[in-house]
Amino acid sequence: MKSKNSRLDSIKMIISSKEIGSQEELLQELAKEGFQLTQATLSRDLKQLKVAKAASMNGNYVYVLPNNTMYKRMTEPPSASEMLRQPGFVSIEFSDNIAVIKTRPGYASSLAYDIDNNHFHEIIGTIAGDDTIMLIVREGCTRTSVKQALAHVIPNINLIK
Repeated sequence: MKSKNSRLDSIKMIISSKEIGSQEELLQELAKEGFQLTQATLSRDLKQLKVAKAASMNGNYVYVLPNNTMYKRMTEPPSASEMLRQPGFVSIEFSDNIAVIKTRPGYASSLAYDIDNNHFHEIIGTIAGDDTIMLIVREGCTRTSVKQALAHVIPNINLIK
């Protein structure tokens, strides 16, 4: 049986990659990913994730995650389980003592939480949105030292330029 966190991650991935307009549609997509759950459980999961409904570009009402009213949807999106095999980290860019980390939708706040709780000397603090984290880098710290510190919570950071 798959874990609740895995199910919640799959719900986020499905909602961010497809236009889902009903709980029934979402249950069907979750079943394709190997999750068998009741409508009541799904309803509680949606409430926990603070999922809302918003009008899509074509006028249909679809589920959206908080802090984003519309995601750019892919024409051939990968399955949620394929996306979950990839890390949430996408990229990092620096400008003086600021770094900006891009993540997949829904990953920024949990990654920022991990960064803050590691109390890295190189990083003064973070501010996170849904898919973006701003890091304030301590003066005198190099980009390399920041990446080395972050590698503790983002193992694939050094694979990105």
